[in-house]
Amino acid sequence: MNLLLDTHAAVWFLEGNDKLRPTARQFIGDPNNNSFVSIVSLWEVGIKLSASKLELKSPFEEVFPGELDRNGIALLRLEIAHIARATSLPFYHRDPFDRMLVAQCLVEGLSIVSADAALDAYGVSRFW
Repeated sequence: MNLLLDTHAAVWFLEGNDKLRPTARQFIGDPNNNSFVSIVSLWEVGIKLSASKLELKSPFEEVFPGELDRNGIALLRLEIAHIARATSLPFYHRDPFDRMLVAQCLVEGLSIVSADAALDAYGVSRFW
């Protein structure tokens, strides 16, 4: 299975945070699954760090890409096709980062690992 980690799921997985449900942790850690983190999530983390809305246990530069590499999580680049798909999404969700993650899932055929049930309205497969 190919999984895109929502920003919170990625941070919680990489930091070993108990907020990540055991089932989500199991999906991400399963060697039979391919896990991805979007470059969009890194941008979101950077913005939240600069606004003091998020703290990481390690410096950003150590977590990304270091912890991604150590955990076998690939970085998903932002492509024009993702942006094009986002332009046609209904506004079930207003967060631009989450909307782009949904667009990436739809274009790439990925399931999302997220606690955000509002994403279900887009018809993406969500695990939590």
